[in-house]
Amino acid sequence: MLGYYLSFPFVQYALIVGTLVALCSGLLGVVLVLKRFAYIGDGLSHVAFGVMSVGMALQLLDNMIITIPVTIIVAIFLIKDSEKRKITGESALAMLSVGSMAFGYLVMNMSTTSSNVGGDVCAALFGATSILTLSPQDVNLSIIMSILVIGTFIVFYHKIFIVTFDETFAKATGIKADRYNLLIAVLTAIVIVIAMNLVGAILVSALIIFPAISAMTLFQQFQLVTIFSAVLSVFNSAVGIIVSILFGTPVGATIVMISIASFFMCKVLGLLIRR
Repeated sequence: MLGYYLSFPFVQYALIVGTLVALCSGLLGVVLVLKRFAYIGDGLSHVAFGVMSVGMALQLLDNMIITIPVTIIVAIFLIKDSEKRKITGESALAMLSVGSMAFGYLVMNMSTTSSNVGGDVCAALFGATSILTLSPQDVNLSIIMSILVIGTFIVFYHKIFIVTFDETFAKATGIKADRYNLLIAVLTAIVIVIAMNLVGAILVSALIIFPAISAMTLFQQFQLVTIFSAVLSVFNSAVGIIVSILFGTPVGATIVMISIASFFMCKVLGLLIRR
């Protein structure tokens, strides 16, 4: 049965994109959780929803044309000189999140391009079958963006490691910590926009947070946590997609449920190891 489904190109495309997105999410998730930037993932996904709604209203063939750049700009705005602003990054992000969600829903309702506004909103927020209807162009774009994220993470791994654990020490040694925080935010924005096709705007933060937290329950070393988080994220995504195809369940929600189950398994295993 499974071999039969795997023979279809759309299933292969879904697994390729799902694996790449999960790998990027697993790598960045550890950094975001340790730096207490996890809120950025949730907030930027709401911003991306608003931008994507505008793209749908304008009948753009590829919403990512405007969604990725605008989301990156917002990420830069939130990180850049946040300490000098009267409004903190968290407060600014909260306002942007609520405003973007409201604006996106308003645009969708006012637009006459769609006859199923409720379905479009549900698909954008919670994911839909879009991951199973990817075109070769969508797959190529995801591959390029994922390679960019993974390659950047590997090249700057040591600098990211230092900035993650001790930003003050990093600045004292001459490392431009602000630049690497900015780099992390930009990479996160890219991953979130791509991941929205997989799990939707509401659930995208789970793809980033759960594997990282699960890895931290088993390991203490940053390198081991990062590797295990990436592997677990890929496993959760692949299993979620396969289960969704076999049983007809929503892709995004299925992946999140698998992630929650793996978290509790890691938690239990961690408790047994410590005993």
